[in-house]
Amino acid sequence: MSDETYNVIQDGQGVPIKAWTKGVQLEDQARTQLLNVAQLPFVFRWIAAMPDVHWGIGATVGSVIPTKGAIIPAAVGVDIGCGMMAVQTSLNARDLPDNLHGIREAIEKAVPYGRTNHGGAGDKGAWHDIPRENQDVWGAGLKPRYDAILAKHPKLDRGNHANHLGTLGTGNHFIEVCLDESEMVWFMLHSGSRGVGNRMGTYFIELARKDMERFFVTLPDRDLAYFPEHTEHFDDYVEAVEWAQDFARSNRDLMMRQIVGAVRGAGLLPEFTAEVKSINCHHNYVARESHFGQNVLVTRKGAVRAREGDMGIIPGSMGARSYIVRGKGNAESFHSCSHGAGRAMSRHEAKKRFTIEDHIRMTEGVECRKDADVIDETPAAYKPIDAVMAAQSDLVEVVHTLRQVVCVKG
Repeated sequence: MSDETYNVIQDGQGVPIKAWTKGVQLEDQARTQLLNVAQLPFVFRWIAAMPDVHWGIGATVGSVIPTKGAIIPAAVGVDIGCGMMAVQTSLNARDLPDNLHGIREAIEKAVPYGRTNHGGAGDKGAWHDIPRENQDVWGAGLKPRYDAILAKHPKLDRGNHANHLGTLGTGNHFIEVCLDESEMVWFMLHSGSRGVGNRMGTYFIELARKDMERFFVTLPDRDLAYFPEHTEHFDDYVEAVEWAQDFARSNRDLMMRQIVGAVRGAGLLPEFTAEVKSINCHHNYVARESHFGQNVLVTRKGAVRAREGDMGIIPGSMGARSYIVRGKGNAESFHSCSHGAGRAMSRHEAKKRFTIEDHIRMTEGVECRKDADVIDETPAAYKPIDAVMAAQSDLVEVVHTLRQVVCVKG
């Protein structure tokens, strides 16, 4: 593979970084973080940086980090298993009502979203009466394994688990109704492992820091603390991550069923099916994979697996296109692609720079919130999705192009 499709970043102190950032912004903070991770002695061959790469805690969002013999909790992050799901329906744009507010309202009633009361009693983003189906999913496959994790790490038991299953969350998590290039209707959502995954991520990041202090390990960034393989905390973390990833996938499955049921029950649309095509993929996770003849741990923090034939989802922002893609199996990227457009600026900077009027203009034609609380998610706070897609044309091919007509933000 020629290096014409990516930039090579190296400062002589670690493995190279292959960055698919041609034509897109790479901030200095993100570059520094990539170089810090590259210094770790257990990184395998190189780091792959996706075109949506931007600063994160410890490791950059939009990075693919292959390792041998160790795992970095902060490289997975605190929204373990965060990812996307999309379902193509039998509906066409002509089936939609002229005013889409009723559809957005039906979705918002069916799926708890956001956060109030600091996540405490009465939090609107959690269930107060957990639906029977959600209770069944929690009790059958998730609770027994959760209890086993708690037996070893009782400090993790602070509630907000079953009552978050089937809920959206906050920040950049969203539910959308979209139209593809043939005007067919899709439902798409973005969410992860909610409060319990955040708690696990935070807990194990701190545990890794303490281990590094105990073993007198010096790091370029304390957030890059790691667990060596074959240690107790390594095994416990892998168990917790796998559980949180399963929770996240179940969370998306339940939400999608709630969305389809709510839209059907709103009385605004003709009968439809929603089983034509379903795609469910993580983009904050770690997995054991084989690359270049070696078995390695691959951590994707804000990146999607894109083996040859793998289906994935690359969303834009609230007012930009999103893409259903098929992986090309590019070995240089460790079979990965971007997970979205990637932030062009911090939430604080976006709130300073843009007004409500800017947001209304940039989300014209989308039935969504148009208030000050979502300005940090306004389209211009993100990199241009067209440039991001152009930079990774050797990683994925576009199967469908989606434009949203309804957006529910966390």
